Amino acid sequence: MADKINTISWITIKTTKARWEAELMQQLLAAHDIPSRVLDIGLGIYCGQGSQAALQVCSPDQWTALLLLSPPEDE
Repeated sequence: MADKINTISWITIKTTKARWEAELMQQLLAAHDIPSRVLDIGLGIYCGQGSQAALQVCSPDQWTALLLLSPPEDE
């Protein structure tokens, strides 16, 4: 019987024009034990315009991560 390989499905929840923003959001998620990763996207890094980035989380954590990163509601 072949072993089943567990694959993780990553979902992009935010894109930023600056990598540091994605890394800051990643730290916030890590404080809540939500695994995430930051991927460089676009050509900005090669054209001297900064490093565009995407923040991804595992699919089961998508909604929790979005709630944590959303702005607070006004009362």
